Amino acid sequence: MDWRLFAQRMASMARDLLAEHTLDATLEQISRSAVELVDGCDAAGILVLSQGRVRSLAPTDPFVTKSDMLQGELREGPCFDAARPDRPERLFRIPDLTAPPERWPRFVPRARDLGVGSMMGFLLYTREEELGALNMYSRKPGIFTEDSETAGWLLASHAAVAFATARTDEQMQEAITTRHLIGEAMGILMGRHDVTEDQAFELLRTRSQRTNTKLRDVAREICEPGGAER
Repeated sequence: MDWRLFAQRMASMARDLLAEHTLDATLEQISRSAVELVDGCDAAGILVLSQGRVRSLAPTDPFVTKSDMLQGELREGPCFDAARPDRPERLFRIPDLTAPPERWPRFVPRARDLGVGSMMGFLLYTREEELGALNMYSRKPGIFTEDSETAGWLLASHAAVAFATARTDEQMQEAITTRHLIGEAMGILMGRHDVTEDQAFELLRTRSQRTNTKLRDVAREICEPGGAER
């Protein structure tokens, strides 16, 4: 591993991540960077574990999604364990899937059938309800070394910061959009029913509770053509 070159490429990756404007684009850049920066990595993706359910995000190859779904089905595997809150370890690796499995006995042979030779999973981010792992795959057994692990950790650390920034930006944009939408809906209700701003908001809130619908979705319905009639 040429660590000087790796550091230069990591710096370039960090700039690229900060230049992304959406969460999806950030995740896709993280996965691509794993393939580009970690020696032997043929494919990568992000496994998200939320309320016991697995989602596969930004895979660079279809077999990554298949591996994620398989781990969710079996409830075992290196990437699944990396994303579990009850596990103290934050790195899991299968050096050689052609060898008899020491762990994950159900997952290993089926992953081998997918064409996976070796794989690693790194904790990517932690939230109260969601956990994620950055997963790296090689089609060759025995390809990932200690240097690969170190490179993966560095990449995952940078990626976690970029992910958190992108998620915050997305949440802020969503909050601004929701606020504008609710304001527009209140204006429609105030004009139609000749009510005050507080009364218009109460109408929105009451409809939201009665229909068990999020406030922004109620506002969106009212802002649609003919929505004020409903």
